[in-house]
Amino acid sequence: MTAPTDADVRAKLTALVPALRHFHSALLDVAKGEYEFMHGPVKGPFELYSLVMNHPQFQWLRPLSGLMATLDEVLDAKDTTLTERNLTDVRQALGLLFAETDTRFAEFRGGYNRAKGDARVRETEAKWRELLGGIQA
Repeated sequence: MTAPTDADVRAKLTALVPALRHFHSALLDVAKGEYEFMHGPVKGPFELYSLVMNHPQFQWLRPLSGLMATLDEVLDAKDTTLTERNLTDVRQALGLLFAETDTRFAEFRGGYNRAKGDARVRETEAKWRELLGGIQA
């Protein structure tokens, strides 16, 4: 079997990006709902942005946000050839977020465990996992 080309790797990672964004958005909606239950309605997108950036109740989303930002940077990097290693890195990073044995992301998993009862979270997770399953590393 031959190694995937830069174009192959880019296509696979580029397909994963919107799936992860939809998943993140679904998680964010759940976190917003939890916040609003305790504190009342969020009064618009600017307040929500401020909460996501500064309020501890949204902190658990940051590892996924950071992974997505890194993936965007990798895909946007000029004069960089992507390889199988990039696919492996993404697969491993996502695996660590959900690995019960990795204590660094326990807060993320706690938020995720609260959110995974939401139908949109389950649907968007299934999509990125399907795409990730198609990424052979």
